[in-house]
Amino acid sequence: MEGKVRLGRKTKDLIPKLRSKEIAVISHEDLDGMGATGLVDSGVCAVVNAHCSMTGRYPNLGPKYLNEHGVVLLDNVGEEIFELLSDGDLVEIRGRQLLREGSVVATGTLVTEHMIGEYMRFAHQNIGQEMARFIDNTIMYAQKEKELILGEISFPELSFSIQGRQVVVVVRGLGYQEDLQILASFVEETKPILLAVDGGADGLLNFGLKPHAIIGDMDSVSDTALRCGAEIIGHAYVNGDCPGKKRLDKLGLDYHVVPALGTSEDLALLLAHQKGAELIILVGSHSNMIDFLEKGRKGMASTFLTRLKIGPILLDAKGVSKLYKGDSSISVLSVVIAALIPIVVFVGLASPWRQYFRLLWLQLRLLVGWL
Repeated sequence: MEGKVRLGRKTKDLIPKLRSKEIAVISHEDLDGMGATGLVDSGVCAVVNAHCSMTGRYPNLGPKYLNEHGVVLLDNVGEEIFELLSDGDLVEIRGRQLLREGSVVATGTLVTEHMIGEYMRFAHQNIGQEMARFIDNTIMYAQKEKELILGEISFPELSFSIQGRQVVVVVRGLGYQEDLQILASFVEETKPILLAVDGGADGLLNFGLKPHAIIGDMDSVSDTALRCGAEIIGHAYVNGDCPGKKRLDKLGLDYHVVPALGTSEDLALLLAHQKGAELIILVGSHSNMIDFLEKGRKGMASTFLTRLKIGPILLDAKGVSKLYKGDSSISVLSVVIAALIPIVVFVGLASPWRQYFRLLWLQLRLLVGWL
């Protein structure tokens, strides 16, 4: 395997700079699925990781995704690789060795399908301990954050109205593109408010849709998306420091700053809820332990509390595209009945009848209309 290298310690910052057939040099312990997806989409032929792409702490999805798409992964070559190589150097991967001009620059571990399987088995055996720590962390921070999350956040006045409207919140999570494709006709017909969380803005633009607002710390959204004319809300820490401020100022863009706990995804949902959304549809969400561990978070207190607050007006569309893969002989009726079970539960617990029919209608459109 031979190619020119491009170096970047932060995978998400490196991905936009990569070119087809290059070799990406990263520093990313427990490579996550979204990072691997970005590397594959950029067209790299190989990835060299300074650290361990699979520690076995939990079943991270990155190495498996690279392997399934034929991308070579050379692991654990050490941080000194960033001092030994420069962008554009022509290198060769030969077994466990990385060579430049015939000389060995570094030696690592060539990740194979068998190795991935062994690590994944080990990770699944370890998942109970990891889950216990994750739950403890979530409960501890939920106790600390409940008043701040469940109270009112000082959102700015927006140039568009959310009151009584349907809102689609797009997050750049695994499978978000497929799920957004499934929702395309719904978006086209109902013209909902579109809120993008960071890189979700680029996802919407790729579908020919312009977000009404972009919410986040602006670390994974392109300059093109930021300049599309959407209203920009910078997610700041509780002390008021906004990670995206420097970038937005450099681009000369107008923006609001909103200090809040939790993720930018949580902030977008709370914005829609507090501004009076009738229905919130979430695409590409982070909603389970693996999602949060891959994002480097040790708990999901704010997300748990946010969903409690929003209640039955939230419809999570993550993974809905998977319903349309596989054996087409599955009866429409059985799929519809299966989809209605969680909605009936929601109705029995909290949802008003008007909202029930709206959720029912949306699920029928998603399931029947696309089978």
